[in-house]
Amino acid sequence: MRTSPPPLALELAAYPTAVAEVRRAVREHLGVPCGDVQLCVSELLTNVILHVGEGAPVSVRVRCPDGEDGPVRVEVGDREPHTWLVVRHADEEEESGRGLLLLDAVALRWGVTQNGHGKTVWCDVPLGPGSG
Repeated sequence: MRTSPPPLALELAAYPTAVAEVRRAVREHLGVPCGDVQLCVSELLTNVILHVGEGAPVSVRVRCPDGEDGPVRVEVGDREPHTWLVVRHADEEEESGRGLLLLDAVALRWGVTQNGHGKTVWCDVPLGPGSG
């Protein structure tokens, strides 16, 4: 059984340029192919940019599983408790509106936790074959 590394914890401003940087940091931190984890981080960070606002303070946390088989926990937090997530079904002509559907498709489970500072959207994503 391998020991999991400490969580990746980032504090940043939510700008579109940060999405690629966070994806790269996640890949480097995990050290294995992790396309589904990167997709979830991208979608959650993009939601903050679109619905809370560019430049909003955001925290990103990625925790590795203990051992070989557990899921990776992804958490993206912002300081806006009143901007809630709504899963919508975009028309085929729309260019956006599918992020939470993608999240729902690749994550084992996901949810939202409110706290005194805002909210955290989290998801548990399998890591291993097929997640690349």
